[in-house]
Amino acid sequence: MQPLVLYDILSKLPGKNWSSNPAKPRFILSYKDLPFVTLWVEYSDIPIAMKAIGAKPNKRPDGSDVYTVPVLSDPNTGALITDSLEIASYLDKTYPEKLVFPNNSEPLIRAFDSALSSLLRPAVKFIYARCTEILSPASAEFFTKARSVYVPLPWDVSRDADWELLEKGYNTLYEWYQKTDGKWIMGGTFSHADIIVACDLLWYKRVLKEDEWARISSWNGGKWAQVLADVEKECKLA
Repeated sequence: MQPLVLYDILSKLPGKNWSSNPAKPRFILSYKDLPFVTLWVEYSDIPIAMKAIGAKPNKRPDGSDVYTVPVLSDPNTGALITDSLEIASYLDKTYPEKLVFPNNSEPLIRAFDSALSSLLRPAVKFIYARCTEILSPASAEFFTKARSVYVPLPWDVSRDADWELLEKGYNTLYEWYQKTDGKWIMGGTFSHADIIVACDLLWYKRVLKEDEWARISSWNGGKWAQVLADVEKECKLA
């Protein structure tokens, strides 16, 4: 079997990875024991690089094209897939051992992904501000221009209101977890829903200052540091 190719976004951090969406297919590939290599792309080079390989663009709210990462290339089938959810769906259909959408749960998990995004997006301004600090100057400028379409400027790392919004969002997510009878969103069954939650947490851990990540780790009795650790272990990334 030839290694699959995952396109991810470069940073100045040790290990290079930081972004939550490319992390999701990395977790899945590791969980499924599929061989893969990572090709790193500067944020500012995403449109040029993705056009060059023939990747399909996503659509902005106004209907215009936008090129994004992650993109997965599978030399075993010739497939080239854009968007983390579509990559997850492709990997389950093509390599069905160890499903991340178990028990026909893909529609439910897609709805969960949308609900979680709506819950947390209002609170990410200060996290976006931290992202600009770990990118090259050209990529930081491109990131700010691209993301401010969805999350208007200014982005301020010291706004208590944003921290309160984020904690409120995680209090709600904690309530969702409490409704299950196990450590996973689907109770005793591991799924892509858990990977989605963990990859957001990994994003925070990578881009925030140590004391800021410690603050999030302390919420809900240490639930979120434990979720990240549990998912990393399940996906053999710990």
